[in-house]
Amino acid sequence: MRLLIIRHAIAVERGTPDIADEDRPLTRKGERRFREAARGLARIEKRPDVLLTSPLPRARQTAEIAAQAWGKLKPKKADVLAGGSFTEIAGVLDKLPRDATAAVVGHEPDVSELLAAILGSKDAAAFAFKKGGVAAVEVPGPLGQGGALLWAMPPRLLRRLGRG
Repeated sequence: MRLLIIRHAIAVERGTPDIADEDRPLTRKGERRFREAARGLARIEKRPDVLLTSPLPRARQTAEIAAQAWGKLKPKKADVLAGGSFTEIAGVLDKLPRDATAAVVGHEPDVSELLAAILGSKDAAAFAFKKGGVAAVEVPGPLGQGGALLWAMPPRLLRRLGRG
């Protein structure tokens, strides 16, 4: 499986009055910047077979923007992407065909922990994602057996690709 791991774009700050953490949406700046980044992502990666997203608004909005950039794709909610363990996430992804391309949209530290676990590292901090950042991995078997990092890009580079 080819797996694209995406961190949600810039969202309203945690602790903003009258907005619970689980309700924080993307900011206008976050939406605008991720639209450019998603265009760059769509230029270098073919449309995935499935796009799974955390149910939280900031991730769902990020997934919808990515889906628009790829076209003909509808994000599917996966509750495990909002704080689920590696085992829970693997349980969902391992049900997909081995030749599938899947994209997941989630949160820190979950996405860096997912990437670290796939790469066999216990140092998730070494794989921290910027908001709107993406990594691609090749996973030849079950997620728990690991995979190889193909590339990782910060949102700034994806935006540059999206403009060109």
